[in-house]
Amino acid sequence: MSVEKSNKAARGTVKCENTTLHLLKANDFVAEAIRKEMADRGILLINMTSSPGSGKTTLLQETGKRLKDKINMKILVGDLETERDADRLRDVGVDALQIVTGGICHLEAQMVHQGMEGLDLDGVDLLIIENVGNLVCPSSFDLGEDYRVTLVATTEGDDKPKKYPRMFLTSDMMVVSKSDLLPYLPFTIDAVTEDARDINPSLDVMTVSSQSGEGIDAWCDWLLQKVEEKKGVLA
Repeated sequence: MSVEKSNKAARGTVKCENTTLHLLKANDFVAEAIRKEMADRGILLINMTSSPGSGKTTLLQETGKRLKDKINMKILVGDLETERDADRLRDVGVDALQIVTGGICHLEAQMVHQGMEGLDLDGVDLLIIENVGNLVCPSSFDLGEDYRVTLVATTEGDDKPKKYPRMFLTSDMMVVSKSDLLPYLPFTIDAVTEDARDINPSLDVMTVSSQSGEGIDAWCDWLLQKVEEKKGVLA
């Protein structure tokens, strides 16, 4: 590469980095506004992330069935296209709103803030954001959440934490989903937990199966506990 081309490439890299920093700074500004509103309202905000097909929507369906009569919960769902996941959640009686990103591989705080305007948040206890299926981009975008929960399905392999470390570094809990398939797959809970906690020693770990019901009650109890803690801070 010539010196001239090398200099142009370097300038392009600096410009790209500056644009990314500006984007993240703008995102963080909106995220803080969301965080303040959630604190003022006493709403627990969960940002749920994962690869595509990990079982987020199915877990949220089971969560809705168990909690919809105990607390006021609502869900924002991010996908590139269609309202299918929001429809599935509404089918079990949960108020859900779809955010269609139109090709963007993650949710940003501004998208969430606009989505919140389409929900009646008066009296809401729990708002869950089902992020776009992706273990890369969503890790960089704060959505104003209280907790980031990342699912890892047994069908994905137990090496995901070391491959996508930033996601697990920025998460508060790792949920291993589809545990009913463990007997049939080369996946071990110990291996994925060891790798994840090597990256983030304070990471909580939970194992669930939306098919067998394993761990679902414990997951719901965790959510209820965090809702009470958030209300306690408001009081």
